[in-house]
Amino acid sequence: MCGIALALGVNVSANRAVVQGAGTALRIGAANFRRELKRSVALRSLLNRYVSVLLIQLAQTASCISAHLVKQRLARWLLMSHDRAHADTFSVTHAFLAGMLGVRRVGVTEAAGALQSRQLIRYARGRVKIVDRHGLEAAACGCYAIDRDTYRQVLG
Repeated sequence: MCGIALALGVNVSANRAVVQGAGTALRIGAANFRRELKRSVALRSLLNRYVSVLLIQLAQTASCISAHLVKQRLARWLLMSHDRAHADTFSVTHAFLAGMLGVRRVGVTEAAGALQSRQLIRYARGRVKIVDRHGLEAAACGCYAIDRDTYRQVLG
């Protein structure tokens, strides 16, 4: 969901949205969105829970970056993307991953190579395929399980 700032009553967002994969999306104008927020208690409640999950995951990411190896963080990121993509294969470049993980491209190359050598993923020409999800979960830091469980508990 984009537009969290608008849901919180802020008219300008400091964020930029990037679409990572194919799929469908819905869009609503700001005025209509504000009107629906006023009208729907259920929508406000859902968005409040979603904001809570985002804040928890943001805090988890901050501690993850400072405490875990690039390989573990890459495994976490791939699992989270896999959860959202609902497909075993998706497009992502080393340059994009480097930006997401806050490392140099060579760090992504090494980490992806390590995961690939363990036959957890296949990676070629900007396409990654999750080959062994359970193995990838074992390779990820514990932050992935915390993120997944938080999402399930708060959003269902």
